[in-house]
Amino acid sequence: MIGSSQPLQEIKLSLQRFAASNCTVLISGETGTGKELAAEYVHRNSARRDRPFICINCAAIPDSLFENELFGHSRGAFTGADATCDGLLAAANGGTVFLDEIGDMSLTAQAKILHVLERKEVCRIGSTRATKLDLRFVAATNQDLEAMTAQGTFRKDLFFRLSVAQIHLPALRERKEDLPLLLKHYCQEFNPTPGLRSIEFSDECMRVLLKYDWPGNIRELKNLAESLCIAAIPSPIEPQHLPARFRAIAHELKSAAADPERESLISALSWSGGNKAAAARRLNCSRMTLYRKLSKHRLQSRALCETKISA
Repeated sequence: MIGSSQPLQEIKLSLQRFAASNCTVLISGETGTGKELAAEYVHRNSARRDRPFICINCAAIPDSLFENELFGHSRGAFTGADATCDGLLAAANGGTVFLDEIGDMSLTAQAKILHVLERKEVCRIGSTRATKLDLRFVAATNQDLEAMTAQGTFRKDLFFRLSVAQIHLPALRERKEDLPLLLKHYCQEFNPTPGLRSIEFSDECMRVLLKYDWPGNIRELKNLAESLCIAAIPSPIEPQHLPARFRAIAHELKSAAADPERESLISALSWSGGNKAAAARRLNCSRMTLYRKLSKHRLQSRALCETKISA
């Protein structure tokens, strides 16, 4: 887990505390924030580190296959069951089971996984004998499970079982100070000629990357780093080497820098925290004049503050 920002350091400390116990952990966060990596972090720092870590994508297993995939089956349980087969839960015995995207699990499947959490045992399809298992569960979701329980789409009893320890992973836009370290790490990972060529970013390019909101979070950043490395772009990488969504930001930044009036508006509203009256006094103009200038430059006070801070 790469980064030196305060949010990430707090997350690492929490994950270390969770790892030291045997409690169930619920990890929430947007897509691409590294929920599986956090789950692996808990497993690697726990007493189960030498036992299996089994990842189960709850969104990818249909109800018709759920029991067979997780619980396994006995010989003769159904047509084609020529031999007894253990499921994923038995394969994880002694280790950690990671239930990824558990918010996408059907109510029927939720009931079955709740039974395993409560009894710590599974029964193969076609068998009447339950097998005790030693399992630790970590679950992850990009959905609001509390809201889903209120809507009746997620079981309350399962939510309480899963959320003994909870942690939320911040989006990349909420910890942009980690972005340079993340870029350096992934560029080193994907560099096709690490001993011959280093991959650097110009200051202008880094300003563009810091201004971007990264809706795909760390996964999007990782994919960008890989594409830039594959393209073998000469270092340092400039804004024109980036995809179109980044080049549009570079154009905005250049336009802002080239317009002194726009820059003065940004500075005043950033200084005032978005207070238009205070910004107008700082610019020695009326509020109506300030509004006309804001309209002329198609700016809003909140956007101005964010632009100034990001730049």
